[in-house]
Amino acid sequence: MACTKFGVLIEMKSIAFDQAFEQGKNISKYLDLGAARRLNLEKKRVHIDLPAWMVQQLDKEAKRLGVTRQSIIKMWLAEHLKEESFLNMMGKKNCAERKV
Repeated sequence: MACTKFGVLIEMKSIAFDQAFEQGKNISKYLDLGAARRLNLEKKRVHIDLPAWMVQQLDKEAKRLGVTRQSIIKMWLAEHLKEESFLNMMGKKNCAERKV
């Protein structure tokens, strides 16, 4: 593993890096944080067509919560997908199959 800090190359073998991490030592000097990224958080643009009444309802709810239309859509989608993921982990196929 190698990165630069102040123009100096700092190298460390992965075993030593893992040991330093496990021991709680500061490993930040060995990381190139400028190149760091969070997996699966890259943005991808999606276009959808919605009926006017749906857009009006989204805008009304977004205004009530003090967020944008895009934010409310993302929040609702994230909530639904997390719920579905949890149900799938628990052995349920989807929300419709839950017994009420």
